[in-house]
Amino acid sequence: MLELFVKSVTWEAEGVHSYDLRAPDLSPLPPASAGAHIDWVLPQGLTRSYSLLNAPGEAHRYWVAVQKDPQSRGGSAWIHQQLKVGDRVQVQAPRNHFALVEGQAPVVLIAGGIGVTPLVAMVAQLNQRQTPWVMHYSARTRARAAFVAHLQALQAASGGLGQLLLNFDQEPGGKMLDLAAIFNAAPADAHFYACGPAPMLAAYQAAASQRPPEQVHWEHFSAAPAAPPAGGFQVHLARSARSFTVAPGASILDTLLDNGVSVSYSCMEGVCGACETRVISGEVDHKDLILTPNEQAQNKTMMICCSGCKGAELTLDL
Repeated sequence: MLELFVKSVTWEAEGVHSYDLRAPDLSPLPPASAGAHIDWVLPQGLTRSYSLLNAPGEAHRYWVAVQKDPQSRGGSAWIHQQLKVGDRVQVQAPRNHFALVEGQAPVVLIAGGIGVTPLVAMVAQLNQRQTPWVMHYSARTRARAAFVAHLQALQAASGGLGQLLLNFDQEPGGKMLDLAAIFNAAPADAHFYACGPAPMLAAYQAAASQRPPEQVHWEHFSAAPAAPPAGGFQVHLARSARSFTVAPGASILDTLLDNGVSVSYSCMEGVCGACETRVISGEVDHKDLILTPNEQAQNKTMMICCSGCKGAELTLDL
């Protein structure tokens, strides 16, 4: 856990503020690669994950953006309304489940609204690599599109290798992104990265069906409402030699927290990776939106906030 202070708060777009977080002694922070996020621990006991906007090698700060959610459960609303310059905050060191693949293959980036945040860092890293890129950035209106000027500056600095294409679907003449056309126009060796709301990502995955899975990447910033976990199985903790019954409708995470077991967690929706836990035995019923189908089939780790067990018992490395 890192204790940082808020050096500045900047209005970026309608409903979006960015926060420059630094160490009290201005010492370098743990490094982060493009696509990484931090977990921000809020005073009311909530933990929220926010993607880092940092350029590669930028260790003097963590730069994040927070969109005020009209349906906020207390996280974004508290940050927007209560947090001020000079306040101390607690964050966990960066983690990355959405990293750029190494290599010089061209990259296609698709951003929906506040989903642009991890892609901003990716553009900076692609410029550093001198890798060709094109970003399709869609927002409801221009007023709600954060970091446009910053991205235009990155395009100008790309040496002709980058292209930023803006789309405002609720402005006169606007329309939804034609994802099928984007995939059809891209080179065969291109890698695709998308972040945005669940409906956009569902359409993105459908449009990507003819591309090799290893070239198609995405990150959710929230999950669609899901059915409650099935429950009704035993979970064994190998390291602490404890066992619990996970009741129907409860998650493994709920069960462990209710019994005083300290575990890392954040989103509680299977989209951030904070609760990823190694599986020793048992067949996992995966419900997360992070692990690839191949990783889920390997049954090596699971997200205990949302995933369950297909059998009667599950043993975890806890």
